[in-house]
Amino acid sequence: MSQQATLQFLGAAGTVTGSRHRVRTSRGELLLDCGLFQGLKQLRMRNWEEPPLNPAALDAVVLSHAHIDHSGYLPLLVRQGFEGPVFCTPGTASLLSVLLPDSARLQEEDAERANRRGYSKHEPALPLYTSEDALAALALLEPRPYGRRFQAMAGGEVRFHRAGHILGSASIELELDAPRTTLVFSGDLGRWDRPILRDPELVPRADVLLVESTYGDRLHSPDPSDDLARIVNESVERGGALVIPSFAVGRTQELIWTLRELEESGRIPSIPLFVDSPMALAVTDFYCRHGEDHDGEMRARMQDRSCPLCCREFFTLRTRDESRALNRLRGPLIVISASGMATGGRVLHHLQQRLPDPRTTVLLPGYQAAGTRGRALQDGARTVRIHGRDVPVRATVETLDGLSAHADQDEILRWLEGFERPPRETYVVHGEPSAAEALVATIRERFGWSVQAAKDGEEVRLDP
Repeated sequence: MSQQATLQFLGAAGTVTGSRHRVRTSRGELLLDCGLFQGLKQLRMRNWEEPPLNPAALDAVVLSHAHIDHSGYLPLLVRQGFEGPVFCTPGTASLLSVLLPDSARLQEEDAERANRRGYSKHEPALPLYTSEDALAALALLEPRPYGRRFQAMAGGEVRFHRAGHILGSASIELELDAPRTTLVFSGDLGRWDRPILRDPELVPRADVLLVESTYGDRLHSPDPSDDLARIVNESVERGGALVIPSFAVGRTQELIWTLRELEESGRIPSIPLFVDSPMALAVTDFYCRHGEDHDGEMRARMQDRSCPLCCREFFTLRTRDESRALNRLRGPLIVISASGMATGGRVLHHLQQRLPDPRTTVLLPGYQAAGTRGRALQDGARTVRIHGRDVPVRATVETLDGLSAHADQDEILRWLEGFERPPRETYVVHGEPSAAEALVATIRERFGWSVQAAKDGEEVRLDP
């Protein structure tokens, strides 16, 4: 046993959520990612189960990035006895300062709503974790820069490589000295030649590889700039508002960047752009401040202005009163507001006010999950229910593809081509079964590697 090391898949195996991978050696153990399960109820219920490990026995947590399905279990882990440290990049630490308290607030609001309406099986309903738990987790963060080795546990050194997915996102290289083994975890991979962030960095060596497969069975649409220009110009012709439900991290920043590019090139007119999301505004500030993640064009533009993530007529709305006042303004104008699938947040009152107006355009920038208002709008619903009322849909509804921050199958394969020799074993994680199995088959065909889809709960040996 003295030379044995194991890897156990405690989430993001057979699904795209709840990323958690435990590494154990004779000298200690750590967790790669500490994600919350999201989505379907049977997945979300796993957050409430007894943890399949002893949090107090963990030497460290190493995070690939800040998305809640990779970091959102941290406050609960801390409450269960984990005392840190939590290693991440500086950009991830900044995003977590916003995302973890927001996640806790949502947990508290869900519990308060359940108590008020009496639909919980428990009396009283309690949040999964609290704002205090989130602050305790933030106190354990220990940021580390890209490219520099640091000790994460006895006999285990880590190095972060840029993953290009969102601000601060990293692939994790873990070197164990007994047995001598290099484990690489891709994290969520980003895309090449996208604005703001640097491209994913190639990792030359791995004995054991974990690779994500979110889009392992498909390819993305081409650059969305032409479609976005058309949608804006048609909205201007109608004279109404263009309402864009958008995720606060990544999607909002790329939309602002692209709108500014279209404006400066004369492909769209200069019209007022309102960003109505305090979280998105905080995140945008972080995107401007973390120069270590900027690509060449972003760096050059940062030298020309305080932050290029704005347009000529750019307005930020921070208070609820400012948000409500926006409904009195007539178009043409653009409103970017959370949430990205219209499941909650300030965008709901903009939709409630403007969906009945045929001059309005609603732009859905990306995938809309089944059961969400965004999906209902995408599928042509004539009414949607918002705040207990059925709201008629007379607006034009558009969908913009090509803005995903995830690598598609070809881009994942491009990253895999960076390995100088085949990993001894490759495990495909973070994908629905169809996507994971498609990527497994493609890797076998293209590279001839030993590869398999990770199985939930399975523990495999890392030593040769």
